[in-house]
Amino acid sequence: MQLNKRAFMAKLKTVDQKNKASGNVEIDDSITDTPYHKHVVSEVVRQFLASKQQGTHSTKNRSEVAYSTRKLYRQKGTGSARSGSAKSPLRRHGGTIFGPQFRSHSIRLNKKTRLLAAKSAFAEKIRQDGVMVLDKLELNDNKTKNLKSLLSTFDLPSKVLIVTDQISDNLRLASRNLHDVHVLSHRSLNVYEIMRNNKVIFTKKALESFVERFSK
Repeated sequence: MQLNKRAFMAKLKTVDQKNKASGNVEIDDSITDTPYHKHVVSEVVRQFLASKQQGTHSTKNRSEVAYSTRKLYRQKGTGSARSGSAKSPLRRHGGTIFGPQFRSHSIRLNKKTRLLAAKSAFAEKIRQDGVMVLDKLELNDNKTKNLKSLLSTFDLPSKVLIVTDQISDNLRLASRNLHDVHVLSHRSLNVYEIMRNNKVIFTKKALESFVERFSK
């Protein structure tokens, strides 16, 4: 006998651009009930920040310094026969010992670990009332003051992240002078951005697309 497993769904209310209730969006309970895994989230944030490092710092060791390898002093009579060449790290402008070299700072993590961290951070943000869903976000122009006026209707804290399906030119231009407002598409949304912003505003379509990431 086979039992039908019914998926339980959590509901997040959606609002329009005037902050009036406009409906609900359903999310599987297996996502919203995910406990907060502090260590996993920390590792994924560390990976993200490490990948941002260029790693282009470089120093020249004694084999790379542009000096002659000629012996500096004659063998007899000076007491300095073993000084080596001008490339010696002991001499001024000589090579650097154990200096930084060009390298990648990237850290490898399993896909399951990254997904768990994203799910965990997203669920924790919901529990902290840090997620808001707009049915849609449409701007008629690229004026910063108009976007600022729109956001003021929601009584938002500092550091706001807007996640959309497609970033329109009007939204990109209007938000670039607001230092506490960041805009991302759902494809670029990551654990670091979820954790560093106090409020994450999803459009309904962007949220549905983001949640699909956990079902793959």
